[in-house]
Amino acid sequence: MTNSAISKAQENMKKSIDVLRKELANIRAGKANASILSNVQVEYYGSNVPLNQVASINIPEARVLLITPYDKSSLDAIEHSINSSDLGLNPANDGNVIRLVIPQLTGERRQEIAKQVGKEAEETRIAVRNVRRDAMDDIKKQQKNSDITEDDLHNLEKQVQKVTDKAVADINDIAAAKEKEITEG
Repeated sequence: MTNSAISKAQENMKKSIDVLRKELANIRAGKANASILSNVQVEYYGSNVPLNQVASINIPEARVLLITPYDKSSLDAIEHSINSSDLGLNPANDGNVIRLVIPQLTGERRQEIAKQVGKEAEETRIAVRNVRRDAMDDIKKQQKNSDITEDDLHNLEKQVQKVTDKAVADINDIAAAKEKEITEG
């Protein structure tokens, strides 16, 4: 038996997990990862555009990002954008490309980042539980309106809980993988 409340809950839980993945991709783990630059906006001919639209980003070494602008005149604007971002990285501009060296993380900094990962995961678990609550309320309304039977109500509640348990397990797996990447990185 499928129900629109369950489908909607599954979709919303998946969206929450996708947001978590995106947030965690922006967290630096001591290795070069082009996604840490995904929020950097560059002023280019009077408008702000994402960095990846004005330059190519490559990873020539494990801890180096190489940014090659499509238009050399945008090099200074790219450097300024990276400096003014909250990444804490110092771009090295050689006139043709920008090199970003990702510093090795200290043990203390690794622990701080791991806590941040835990916080992001907990916020996502809360979002998933809120989706579960909304789905349960929807199912109870359907039963109250005599759209479904008491047995259907119990079956649907079990299905919603099953979907929730899977989403929470996925969140835990994603967070554990990111924490491992950070602590071992």
